[in-house]
Amino acid sequence: MAITSANQLELLQTAEAVAREKMIDPGLVVEAMEESLARAAKSRYGSEMDIRVSIDRKTGRAKFTRVRTVVEDEELENYQAEFTTESAKPYFMAPKPGQNAVWMRDGAPITEFSGTAQVGDTFVEEVPPVEMGRIAAQSAKQVILQKVREAERDRQYEEFKDRAGTIINGVVKREEYGNVIVDVGRGEGILRRNEKIGRESYRNGDRIRCYIKDVRRETRGPQIFLSRTAPEFMAELFKMEVPEIYDGIIEIKAVARDPGSRAKIAVISYDGSIDPVGACVGMRGSRVQAVVNELQGEKIDIIPWNEDVPTFLVNALQPAEVSKVVLDEDAERIEVVVPDEQLSLAIGRRGQNVRLASQLTGLDIDIMTEEEESARRQKEFEERTQLFMDTLDLDEFFAQLLVAEGFTTLEEVAYVELDELLVIDGVDEATAEELQTRARENLEAQAKAALDNARALGAEDSLINFEGLTPQMIEVLAKDGVKTLEDFATCADWELAGGWTTVDGERHKDEGLLEPFDMSLEEAQHLVMTARVLLGWVDPTELEEEDAEGDDLEGMEEEQA
Repeated sequence: MAITSANQLELLQTAEAVAREKMIDPGLVVEAMEESLARAAKSRYGSEMDIRVSIDRKTGRAKFTRVRTVVEDEELENYQAEFTTESAKPYFMAPKPGQNAVWMRDGAPITEFSGTAQVGDTFVEEVPPVEMGRIAAQSAKQVILQKVREAERDRQYEEFKDRAGTIINGVVKREEYGNVIVDVGRGEGILRRNEKIGRESYRNGDRIRCYIKDVRRETRGPQIFLSRTAPEFMAELFKMEVPEIYDGIIEIKAVARDPGSRAKIAVISYDGSIDPVGACVGMRGSRVQAVVNELQGEKIDIIPWNEDVPTFLVNALQPAEVSKVVLDEDAERIEVVVPDEQLSLAIGRRGQNVRLASQLTGLDIDIMTEEEESARRQKEFEERTQLFMDTLDLDEFFAQLLVAEGFTTLEEVAYVELDELLVIDGVDEATAEELQTRARENLEAQAKAALDNARALGAEDSLINFEGLTPQMIEVLAKDGVKTLEDFATCADWELAGGWTTVDGERHKDEGLLEPFDMSLEEAQHLVMTARVLLGWVDPTELEEEDAEGDDLEGMEEEQA
């Protein structure tokens, strides 16, 4: 097949037809045709030649040209497509009549030929069109189809990449192994089995509303991943139903879902005259009911958000009543005490209520009844009473008085201001001094025993004399094999103070060697760095510079805040 013998307008007509069918730019189809024709021409003239094809967008005429570029002498690699300035001299002149050639520089034809060709100049010479055999024509067709597919994929990706995080309406096309393929207009989305609500089933032609969770560019084309179980899907549905959320007057702060069963959504109003819960519920529940119907009857608890975490948690555990909340911010855990009859309601069916409240607040929640908490407090009271009876040689009544006044350790009794002991009924100044003397003597005996045990375990003076560690700490370290200052300096701060590790979305406690002594992470960092400075492992001036930089950064952050 000769290009010259074909109807030249047929190329443009074909390009326009394909572009309309695939909804892409006709220019991209023409470019694919040009590339396919150039590839076929290279097979005729030689693969090393730089053969290019341009199709006139008006007449459809295909023009074949050979391009040679002027390069530096040392960069010459392809003699068929490149010149050196020396080898270009015989060609660097105005083209002869009928030669159909032109010299180009910076995208424009050269008209003045004084001097020599410059690096980057190109000599463009028209060559005869090629005769395309069956194999070449088939190859050209494959190139065009490939380019059209790539253009179609790029168009789909560009259209949907910015729509991630929004809701889209589509039509079910088919179901494959539980996954639903959805026609979303100029593309297809996939709703996986685990992204469907409960046991939802769809038939071909059903209309469906989904959340665009992700759009990825992959080799087989853009993949549009849909979801109906994502918490963001519920948030977007409320945004559609509640104008105040769309306008920014009400904000959705957190969403937690057990898809198809129950959900909790926390909202806050930035207008004091608008109730966020009432606005989301709507007149006679019309707004929330519209969301419930879309989510297959999923029950929704709408909760007022509060900056105070305990207050927010009390709201999140509704409809259960909460008696007491104890927050441990370091461990990101919270203890909740509820009346005995409210326990099952607070936990919920299969732990659903407390699980959703935990997701909503981002805290691990421990729930106990008032009876359980009372039993725990009674046990702690008895243990502390027995401690004072054994160590201070007190009778039970006197020991209970100390515990009732809030004393929990020997250190508190030994080193508290004397006036705090005198407020206890029946304690005069002489009795208070005697209590402190006994407490200090007991602590000294414990310290001596711990130090003797540490030495017996192999603890060296370099660790024993290190400021910041108590004898009991040194004993614990020696039991774990940390016996010298060098050993201590190699410890990580979390090994000493403990911490938390998140694995597969679950938080796990890392026990620290010195955690029982209430050592914080910052204290552990300071002790380890001090040991490294004493050993000469760290330059103290560098440490001071880092501290100064940290202080400057904190100051800048405070100013910005």
